[in-house]
Amino acid sequence: MAPRQRRQPRSRSHRRAVVGAVAAVVVASATLATGPGFAAGAEVALATDPTPAPTPTTSVPASAAPLPAVVSPAAVSPAPATPAPAPAGSAPPAFGAFLDSGPLGVARMAQLSGWLGGTELKVAHTYLPGNRWSDIEGAPGFLDVWAHWRREKDDRTLVLNVPMQERNEDHVSDAEVRTLLARGAAGEFDRHFRALAERLVELEVPDTVVVLGWEMNGTTYTHRCGPDPAAWRKYWKRIVTTMRAVPGQKFRFDFTPSRGRDAVPWTQCYPGDDTVDIVGMDSYDQPAGVSFDEQVREPYGLQDHVDFAKAHGKPVSYPEWGLFRNGDNAEYMRRMLAWMDEHRPLYNTVTDYCPHGVWQCADNPRSSRIYRTALSGLTDGATPKPTPTPAAPSPDPTPSAPPSAGTTPPAGCAPMDLGDWIEYWLGGKLCVRLDWWSRTRDQDTPS
Repeated sequence: MAPRQRRQPRSRSHRRAVVGAVAAVVVASATLATGPGFAAGAEVALATDPTPAPTPTTSVPASAAPLPAVVSPAAVSPAPATPAPAPAGSAPPAFGAFLDSGPLGVARMAQLSGWLGGTELKVAHTYLPGNRWSDIEGAPGFLDVWAHWRREKDDRTLVLNVPMQERNEDHVSDAEVRTLLARGAAGEFDRHFRALAERLVELEVPDTVVVLGWEMNGTTYTHRCGPDPAAWRKYWKRIVTTMRAVPGQKFRFDFTPSRGRDAVPWTQCYPGDDTVDIVGMDSYDQPAGVSFDEQVREPYGLQDHVDFAKAHGKPVSYPEWGLFRNGDNAEYMRRMLAWMDEHRPLYNTVTDYCPHGVWQCADNPRSSRIYRTALSGLTDGATPKPTPTPAAPSPDPTPSAPPSAGTTPPAGCAPMDLGDWIEYWLGGKLCVRLDWWSRTRDQDTPS
């Protein structure tokens, strides 16, 4: 399979500069909405934007902010009519979605659950940035909100993608990658992964699923395997051994290549059963024109994946999957859901932003309908509803945008239109209280 060409996240320093510039323009306090609509009592009030978010990136929150407010069930658009309850059976496989790397990703999980008629998302998925080693160690404040979500219920799972190298998306040459792999295999970077393990244990999420060095068989990341598979395998083993040595840990390590051969057969990168707990696969609907049957049968494809995992006594997972090169491909959505129903992965998390997603992306109405119908109204005792077979293409209504809090500003508060891009980075819309000047004068006037 050709290497995936996805949008690359902007650099952390660039994001900081943008957010800083916006803050300088506002020159006022801003808070996340604490109730429907806009925050009360703030000089500048912030509300969630009802439009679908731009492509999320691995951004690091400025601080360990409290869990953002989410909409109440009453604000969520109703799910499709639910058929008669399915007979009691095995619980549906745990699933979730990647919705954003920061606190908004946690907030949106409750909203997506509402869109699915109350079906609970039991898997949260986020990524550590790979810009600097300090990011990979778990920067203060980044993991807190995810850990809070995990601790609320015992049956939840936190999935964390962890880069194996800094400058992970800087297009580092193969020669430099070989040098870095050798340094890692020699133990030079052990301390960074020990710090991450200690951080996760400190946050009381010692059972986190660690998707280490994902898509190593491709060319996108500095942590790729191709330049020196033997050193890569040795480096993986060092990282796992280092993290498992931290007292209190219960980590599960997920070896997740991208589907197909890509730059190198992913079996050449497999580090061994002793340091792998789960065999995952990232499987998007690509390349263009390739059918789902071909995705199953291709070398190192979906069938080889489940066969390999079975031979090694490991469960499978699908940390990343979704639409891509073939547009709103209802057949892919139907078949991928059926594939997971059949093979029972430990978990799956759809990548839910354009062009891949079904909830935050309005470009895929037919696939959105199939996903929503299949997963709406599920409970622990119910089996997933049969994945619907799409009828002949017809003009389907565009799926509703992700539910959000109301956007009517409180009295005396004038909304500011800063544009979708800036509002996304701020986390919502801003409004300025019309009485701020008079209240400031009253405070400054001696009594």
